[in-house]
Amino acid sequence: MLNVIFLSKQQSMKKNFLLLLLSICTVIYSNAQVPDDALRNAWFLPGGTARNIAIGGAMGSLGGDITANNINPAGIGLFKTKELVLSPGFMLNNNKLNYHGEESSLKKNAFSYGATGIIIGTPNPYKGVWTSSAFSVSVNQLASFNNHTYYKGFNNNSSYSEQYLEELVRDGASPQAAESNYIFGSSLAYRTYLIDSVNENGQLTGYKSLVPVGTGINQERDETTKGSYNEISLAFAGNLQDKLYVGASINLPVVSYTRDLWFKETDATNDANNNFDFSEFNEHTTSNGIGINAKFGLIYKPQNNIRLGLAIHTPSYIGFKDRIRADMTTNTEAYAGLRTSKSDDLNSGNPGERNYSLLTPWRVIGSASFVFNEVADTRKQKGFITADLEYVNYRGARFSTSNPDDQTGKDYYTSLNDIVKDYYKGAINVRIGGELKFDVLAVRLGGAYYGNPYADKALKASRIMGSGGIGYRNHGYFIDLTYAQTINKDVSFPYRLNDKPNTFADWKNNRGNLVLTFGFKI
Repeated sequence: MLNVIFLSKQQSMKKNFLLLLLSICTVIYSNAQVPDDALRNAWFLPGGTARNIAIGGAMGSLGGDITANNINPAGIGLFKTKELVLSPGFMLNNNKLNYHGEESSLKKNAFSYGATGIIIGTPNPYKGVWTSSAFSVSVNQLASFNNHTYYKGFNNNSSYSEQYLEELVRDGASPQAAESNYIFGSSLAYRTYLIDSVNENGQLTGYKSLVPVGTGINQERDETTKGSYNEISLAFAGNLQDKLYVGASINLPVVSYTRDLWFKETDATNDANNNFDFSEFNEHTTSNGIGINAKFGLIYKPQNNIRLGLAIHTPSYIGFKDRIRADMTTNTEAYAGLRTSKSDDLNSGNPGERNYSLLTPWRVIGSASFVFNEVADTRKQKGFITADLEYVNYRGARFSTSNPDDQTGKDYYTSLNDIVKDYYKGAINVRIGGELKFDVLAVRLGGAYYGNPYADKALKASRIMGSGGIGYRNHGYFIDLTYAQTINKDVSFPYRLNDKPNTFADWKNNRGNLVLTFGFKI
């Protein structure tokens, strides 16, 4: 049973109309950003030093750690000396996915790092209201994209070929346009006869997919990703009589992302006469970006052992440059046989390039800490408990074209931004942790919960982290060791369709993070 869509088909619902607008853009925009790209650069548990991770990342009101640059820069105002910090780490990924009832699992490990840099705290040599000031420079890996996922399953409801079918029909594409204008997707499908034109009396009336969805197909998807979201921070803070700390940081996000995607559909009937055996798609994408943001914060001590914190993170404005290559091989048996097509053949042997900007969501963090035996000599403190409450407006992410004269790009990203607003929502994140000190030794525990960013209740997602660590501080140097286990629940869409309910895999990722931080006074 073939899927055929005729050129006269209409859509009515708002979301369908927005998706239609996305599909009318040609060439490079025909396979550009999706809402997932916005979430990848916003929904992550921030890294940091081993101490910060051990207490669940609850650094909003605690301070005294270089990770404060990335959470609440007022926290470096507690420093009155100079300190150098290094934080290497190692990450372990264990992925389990369920697609149409079939379980798959895969592991991926990688090196990582946490907050690393220098803090320069300077006491005020003159009597005045400002007790001290501090300046800090650091680099921190906020997210690691190193991962490998695979899933497969039987599907008799839809095919990835239908995304190309929808695109050609909604564009009213001529056969000439179908063959040459969609070089990373639909044109490859058309050239390999995965999609073909439908003609009556010599006139084009629509397009059809050769995939026999009605009798079922076996689908497989393999994705390997590499890279990280890093932040270079320059922070400054002031200490007002050891009572009020105010700070600000200018941060440069540096993002690198590489994805190798492989997707295959195979006829589940093994019928050699139904004009479809298999189709295989490969895509290689690299994305590099650099941007800027600012973070502002304060910490106030209403009592000596109580600290209250407030921090605001402006959106990051990041300029991206992507490169993409794709190829497809399809065997339609007696219909057209085995055919292969590559994007390089349609683009003079060059990868496709796209330049655009992303405005990430803003954040606000409220926090509180209680310090046991709060005294100036930190060696005599007995520990603390601390908690952060963070709100992130994930639906506030916005894409834009880097070329102000590109009206096609403007229309595309306006439509994409409307989908982002419908697709995501704001969410609450909670972090909590504590420390007990035994002279030069410290024991720490923490946890964090990151809420579901999806507006659709059918999409279940969350991130839960539990962590623990130990630390040693003496004679001007320290060493901390932490292990954190994070359970990530998310969904993976192999493709998106407008005319049918979208299929997705339930994704459970268990991520272990081992971080060692050592530093010393200078």
